[in-house]
Amino acid sequence: MRGEYCVGGASFLSFVALLLLIFVHVGQINTSLVPHGIAMAKVDTSGFGQALSEAILDPDQGLYTTNYTSPLGQRNGLRQIYEFGLYSYCAYVNSSAGTCTNHTIADNFEPYVAMTSDMLTNYSQYSDTLFAGTTFINSSYLAYNSRVAYYFILLGTIFATIALFTGVARRAMLFFISTASSIIAALFILVGAAIWTSIVKKCEGVNTWEISQLNGGVISGIIVSYGSGIYLAWAAFACLAAATVPYMVSCCTFRG
Repeated sequence: MRGEYCVGGASFLSFVALLLLIFVHVGQINTSLVPHGIAMAKVDTSGFGQALSEAILDPDQGLYTTNYTSPLGQRNGLRQIYEFGLYSYCAYVNSSAGTCTNHTIADNFEPYVAMTSDMLTNYSQYSDTLFAGTTFINSSYLAYNSRVAYYFILLGTIFATIALFTGVARRAMLFFISTASSIIAALFILVGAAIWTSIVKKCEGVNTWEISQLNGGVISGIIVSYGSGIYLAWAAFACLAAATVPYMVSCCTFRG
């Protein structure tokens, strides 16, 4: 394989990986088109009101809000959809109208806290009982793991940047640095993506959780699912892993 092709191929893969990671980082920082379409996890609560009414035999009056501009976490009413990014989360009253929290480095993934902080106190008290024993309610576990995953992804992004910019210069030492950086970046992104995949998978248990035994069992009405950000992180890992081969070939064969 000619050296120019190795360097070009590796640089292209590193560039794609870095671009994907940038998209991961901007997910849910605001409600504009691109950030809105990217999240690490999604929580659909649209069916929870009906399920709660059946479980407690009481209408869900005042549970939801239709005012998408009202601040989050102020018990102004539950939103239909919650989407979580690395720096903030956004909540929507429909597919597009919503608002976001303030940006925080390594923002905690706490879907249950996000939901109940929007509910009136009486509904949140019911929820504490109905979801007891689920990973979904275990906010300390989810928050800790999401913070750890964030730093792995952040470090992976930094090393991917180093790999990209050191790999374009025709120097043996820089090829070595780009090879090492690409390997380290791939490992960090692998760990970060795996942690996010794991915690969202565990939260998905709430999708089939019975909150009441009445009428043959009442399912929670909450749907947790993977966001596109997780898939982008896995794709970035694949690109970085693939880039290590041409980087390594360039490092071992370049003479200059």
